[in-house]
Amino acid sequence: MRDNIEGYLPNRPNNPNGLTQDQSTIKADKKANDTIENLKIQQEIQKLKSIEQKVIAHEMAHKIVGGQYAGPMQYKYARGPDNRMYIVGGEVAIDVSEAPTPEETIKKMMQVQRAALAPADPSPQDKAVAIKAAMQLQKARLELLSKQQKEQTVPASNQKTELSIYA
Repeated sequence: MRDNIEGYLPNRPNNPNGLTQDQSTIKADKKANDTIENLKIQQEIQKLKSIEQKVIAHEMAHKIVGGQYAGPMQYKYARGPDNRMYIVGGEVAIDVSEAPTPEETIKKMMQVQRAALAPADPSPQDKAVAIKAAMQLQKARLELLSKQQKEQTVPASNQKTELSIYA
């Protein structure tokens, strides 16, 4: 019977680490826990990297399509478990003010709408900007239509009437 327990006693030839069975189990459990913790950290880092790539692409879409009406890209950061800063949010200001003429406003608001909806997944804020641009666009179209109607209907007092009589 003595042979059965010798492997569990410290400093015996069958136990080269000099650890009891309980100590070996604790050490293995700690190593497994460390491995699980490292995997969790790596997953968190991968998640942050993915978010960062999506945010950059999202804001870049606004910037590129917005052109002269888009402001600089601004980012929000969070520190990861590796102590590195990751981009987790961002914004690009887009000018939705009227242009000097209805024609220019129409052109501008069409570009602003495209810029607001350029990302693959527009945010609620992006949609709100697109709606504001659509309202400005509609207003400019009505102004242009009114202007064109006024130009077509010239008052009688401004019309020249020429009468030629040949004898």
